[in-house]
Amino acid sequence: MAGSNFIDYVKIFCASGNGGNGSTHLRREKYIPKGGPDGGNGGRGGHIILKGDPQYWTLIHLKYRKHIKAEHGGAGSGGLRHGANGKDIILTVPLGTVAKDAETGEILCEIMDEGEEKILVKGGRGGMGNDFFKSATNQTPRYAQEGEPGIEGWFILELKLLADVGLVGFPNAGKSTLLSSVSAARPKIADYPFTTLEPNLGIVSCRDDHSFVMADIPGIIEGAHEGRGLGHRFLKHIERNSMLLFLIPADSKDIMAEYNTLLRELELFNPELLDKERIIGISKCDMLDDELRKDLLNELPKDLKTIIFSAVTGENIPALKDLLWSTLNK
Repeated sequence: MAGSNFIDYVKIFCASGNGGNGSTHLRREKYIPKGGPDGGNGGRGGHIILKGDPQYWTLIHLKYRKHIKAEHGGAGSGGLRHGANGKDIILTVPLGTVAKDAETGEILCEIMDEGEEKILVKGGRGGMGNDFFKSATNQTPRYAQEGEPGIEGWFILELKLLADVGLVGFPNAGKSTLLSSVSAARPKIADYPFTTLEPNLGIVSCRDDHSFVMADIPGIIEGAHEGRGLGHRFLKHIERNSMLLFLIPADSKDIMAEYNTLLRELELFNPELLDKERIIGISKCDMLDDELRKDLLNELPKDLKTIIFSAVTGENIPALKDLLWSTLNK
């Protein structure tokens, strides 16, 4: 992964601004020797805010920005002058970003929509000046409130890709080849496992000017839910896909065993993944003759949506796109 532009995990230190102190001030002007309290309030400390932007697809812009500190609020002063609020810091992140407390692992917020803003770290409140505390029984308070300190700590930002269709399969199942054949995406393709080391997104066009987003997820291996292979690092991207296309090559020794292994890895990682719509795609069908195809289809359960295709020759690719679109919009 060295040198990759795709960064889906960063750990940053954030510190919001301190609130400004309230002012203890008494009005003193010519001919008004004993004026009442007129101390202003302190300003709020700056927040650190996350904002969603669909133009971003990676967290690389935050990888080397480890320490982020917002501005402190200004102190109040006499004449009922309030301190200025500290300037907020807005961190632009891709849609699908999850913010967590680095110490507890608690999920603090998620950014899902364009322009959506969530406060990651709140600035401290400004203190009240002595004018706030005056009353009928305490007409000249000689005290004010200090501003609240800001909050600081380490936070984790994780990106989970948003896509309509996620490609699930073992390494070298033909996921990248399929994505390149149905979209303008150009993932790396080679004849060895783990060619894909980072997720790739492509927009798939289908009939009547419709389109959907397909995600090529790096290959899963048995034990991925325990972190083996690329494990948790990429299984999380499957969580945000609307439906799953399980890709199994036609030359697999046991297609159903492979499918059940993939399904089990997803279930052990997150049981909710089994609630998603899923289709079995048998890739590389150009390797089979008519008799082998017939035998293969007879072996598959009738209750599973199944389609065979070849991304190399283009066979059944239009039918695959139609099936995916109809399943997404049923």
